[in-house]
Amino acid sequence: MTVSTSSPTGGGSTTGVTKAFTDAVAEAEALIASPPFEISPQDLAEGYDYLAGSIRSSLQMAFDYDLEHPVLINPTHQYARQGLDNPDAVYFNAYLDEGASYEVSGVRGSVADLSFQLMDGNYSAEGAPSSVAAFDDRELDVAADGSFSWKFGPELGLKKGSTLIIREVYSDWGTEDRGTIRIQRLDTAGQPRAALTTERVAKRYGVAAKMLLGKIRTWFAFPDWFTYKEPVNTLTVPASTPGGLASQFSSIGHYDLAPVDGKEQAMIVTVPVADCAYQSIQIGSRWYISTDYEHHQTSLNKSVSQADPDGNYRYVISESSPGIANWLETCGHPQGVTMLRWQRLSRDLTAADGPSVEVVAFDDVLSHLPYAESNRVSPEEYTARIAARQVGIARRMIS
Repeated sequence: MTVSTSSPTGGGSTTGVTKAFTDAVAEAEALIASPPFEISPQDLAEGYDYLAGSIRSSLQMAFDYDLEHPVLINPTHQYARQGLDNPDAVYFNAYLDEGASYEVSGVRGSVADLSFQLMDGNYSAEGAPSSVAAFDDRELDVAADGSFSWKFGPELGLKKGSTLIIREVYSDWGTEDRGTIRIQRLDTAGQPRAALTTERVAKRYGVAAKMLLGKIRTWFAFPDWFTYKEPVNTLTVPASTPGGLASQFSSIGHYDLAPVDGKEQAMIVTVPVADCAYQSIQIGSRWYISTDYEHHQTSLNKSVSQADPDGNYRYVISESSPGIANWLETCGHPQGVTMLRWQRLSRDLTAADGPSVEVVAFDDVLSHLPYAESNRVSPEEYTARIAARQVGIARRMIS
């Protein structure tokens, strides 16, 4: 038996089915090649890698998209980064429908934070969606074995295209374990999924095309709203994170550590140790994504940060290693973004709890660290730290 591969538009090939997406890939490549900021050859190479992750994520979101029988999708990870993704987080998304009823259930793992957020849409280059509800697992009735369940539906006024976002946030990559989480649409439970048609698949390629271009344009626009309006080499006063995250405070900024008079520069970030379940710092590239946190130390949280006797963390952001535990590698990015996060705080933070910043010549870094001698790590110890990161990522990440 011979099966025709003709497209709905004719022509004897499948070009018509995939054309919207292949055209979008070409347009996205052009956007990456000419972004609204200056880029180096390394930035360009990383941009094309970022494009590959965006293609992957867009296809996943479009083809796993099912309003009648939604599933939790993990679209953001080390191979598909977006929106200054948190290296300590595993993200899950599901699309919701108007008038539908849902149950989210599972078993809580031992992660530092588990939060839920319902939004009335998606982030776009025009703005951020509104948060319909946001809370963490402390508001759920979690049984002794970690199991939980919560239901929601039309009473929340959800519309087609609303989204559920779940974040599992880790502090100790080596000991904390993932939970299990699922979503079920209750009013369609037990109904079979309709058979695929060529038209339906073509439509999904079209959805993926819109998602791909939307991702690129959104994360070009987003840092201008929240990050680049701040003076360079500063960090904001801690504040509740925009977007409705229930338990998170954050501080954000962008750095420029280009050499001055031929001398390498470094940034020292000093921040008090907070009373919270989770505290972290990360740096990212100008693509507004995390840099390689698996094979380089581009992020640190409280479980691996070294606190000084005066109750402060002191981090050094630089290209070269200062030989201390709290070094964040810029990995060839003299310009980038910085973000600090706090979750499950015992109280709201104030300016006194926030970070202070000092930019110094790299050769002078150790003289600006009052406890430098007790923070030193050898090259062998640093290699062991990276090996532990690689194992930690393998334990928890979904790709």
